[in-house]
Amino acid sequence: MIRDILHPIFDECIRQYCITSIEFRSLTLGSLPPNIQGVKVHETNEKELIIDPIVRWAGNPNINLVVKFLFLPITLQLLDLQIFAAPRITLKPLVPTFPCFASIAVSLLDKPSVDFGLKLLGGDVMAIPGLYQFIQEQIRTQIANMYLWPQNLVIPILDESLAIKKPVGILYVKVVKAVQLLKKDLLGASDPYVKLSLSGERLTAKKTSVKMKNLNPEWNEEFRMTVKDPKSQFLKVHVYDWEKIGKHNNLGMQVVPLSLLVPHQKKELTLDLMKNISLNNNKNKYRGKLVLELTFNPFKEDSLNYSGRHLDNSSTTTNNKELGGLLIVTIPGAENVEGNHHNNPYALVTFRGEEKRTKLMKKTRNPKWNEEFQFVLDEPPLKEKIHIQVMSRRTGFGFRPKVEIRNFGSC
Repeated sequence: MIRDILHPIFDECIRQYCITSIEFRSLTLGSLPPNIQGVKVHETNEKELIIDPIVRWAGNPNINLVVKFLFLPITLQLLDLQIFAAPRITLKPLVPTFPCFASIAVSLLDKPSVDFGLKLLGGDVMAIPGLYQFIQEQIRTQIANMYLWPQNLVIPILDESLAIKKPVGILYVKVVKAVQLLKKDLLGASDPYVKLSLSGERLTAKKTSVKMKNLNPEWNEEFRMTVKDPKSQFLKVHVYDWEKIGKHNNLGMQVVPLSLLVPHQKKELTLDLMKNISLNNNKNKYRGKLVLELTFNPFKEDSLNYSGRHLDNSSTTTNNKELGGLLIVTIPGAENVEGNHHNNPYALVTFRGEEKRTKLMKKTRNPKWNEEFQFVLDEPPLKEKIHIQVMSRRTGFGFRPKVEIRNFGSC
C-alpha cells in the first residue's frame, strides 16, 4: 500500500526533473507501532462506521531508495521518520458477514506532517538550504491531492455483492459414502473425513466424523447450510486423511454449483475426486468417488423467486423442511452483572440442544457483545423457547470451575 501511495509522487518527480527512475531497494517499517492520541467515532444513518483517529508515529524503518539521474544510480537512506496525521477511516457497508464490513476507505482530514532525513554518501541531504522545505511541501501536496477528504483509498475486504445479501434458503447436505480413496498411511489405508463449505462465506466449515483405516467409508451424516445466492454460490467439498500429528493429507476435492439444484428436489451426486479444480491441470489421477445427496429449500418468502411456486402452511403436500427457516438471535449486551468471584462475562444461547456463545469480556459488569447467531430450522418453532444465560469464566490459573453470574431464564 505504501508503494501505491508513493508511486504517483515518484512519477511527478520523474516528469519534472532529470530523473530516469526511482525504486525501493529495501522497505520495512521497523518494530515501533504508531501512537493513537485520540479517537472520534461518528454515528450516521448509513450502514457505515466512521472513525477519526489522531495518529503520531516516530518509527525505525529501513527504507532505501535508488534514484537514477540519467544513467547514474544514487542510493538514498531515509532516517528519523516521523508522521503526524488525522485520517478518516470508514468501514462500509456494514454487513452480517464476518468481519462485519465489506471495505475500508481511508482519507485525510488535513495535510499530514511528515518529517525525515535523507542520507547520501554519509551526509544529510536535508541540510542543503531550501531542499527540506521543498520536499516537505511536495509530499504534503501530492498526498493531499490524492487522499484529502472526500477523496479516499478504498481497501476491499469482502465481495460486497454477496456479503450484503440476506439468507434465502437452506442447503441440506447428506454425505453418504466414498469409494476407492487413495492410500495415504504407511499400512496401506487412510483415515478419511469430509469438509464442507459454501463459497463467499467465512463461517466455520462443516466436518464429518473420521472413519479410521477405511478406503470405502460410509458416513450417512447430514448437515444444513444457509444459502444467500443459489445462482452464483457453490458447495466446496474436500476429503482429507486425518493425522494425529501434523498436517492432514488431501485425498481429493470437488465443487458443486448450487445452480444445478432444483428447489425442493433431492439430487444424488457421485463426484469424481480431484487433486484440485484447475482446468489446466492434466495430472489429476483417479482419487476415488464421493456420493452426496443435496436439497435446496428456499425460505417461504423466497420460494416463489427460486422455485416458481408459493408455499402455503395449509397445503397437505408441504413437508416440514419446506416450512423451515433461519432463526437469528442478536445479543447486544448485559448490564449490572455480578459474580461471586470474578466478572469475565459471556452469553450462552441454547436452542433445540444447540449451543452458541459470545466472546468473553474481561473485568466488566456491563459487557457489550453485539453478536449475532443463526439457528437453521427444519420447521417453525411454534412452542419452543430460547434459553439464554450469562456466565463468567476464570481467565487465570486455578482449579475452580466457571461460575454462573446470572440466569436470564427462558424467552
